Order: sequence, then structure tokens, then C-alpha cells
Amino acid sequence: MTTHFITAEIALPSNPVKLQQEIKTELEKEGKPLRWAITEVNQEQETVKVEAIVTKE
Repeated sequence: MTTHFITAEIALPSNPVKLQQEIKTELEKEGKPLRWAITEVNQEQETVKVEAIVTKE
């Protein structure tokens, strides 16, 4: 098992309640998320930047 630091840019959903689930779904494409944080919000492009640590088998 290895750990990786990744960043992802995710579009803001129309319903803010769905943001956490969309972040988890996007991170799971890269591995199992251990921890993540929103580090930037771009209001003009309606995106968020997420930094995360994920593990891969």
C-alpha cells in the first residue's frame, strides 16, 4: 500500500449539500481517501480546489 498527495478541481454543485459527496466520489477515483481539505474556492469559475492524501494498493 502506498500513499499519494493529490489535488483535484471540482465544480461546485447547484446544491451545496452534495459538495462533500462529490468530493469523495472524485477522490475515490484515485484511491481510498485518508484525509482531504478544500484549499481554494474560485467563485468566478464555480470550482473548488481539494488537496488530499489517498492510499493505493
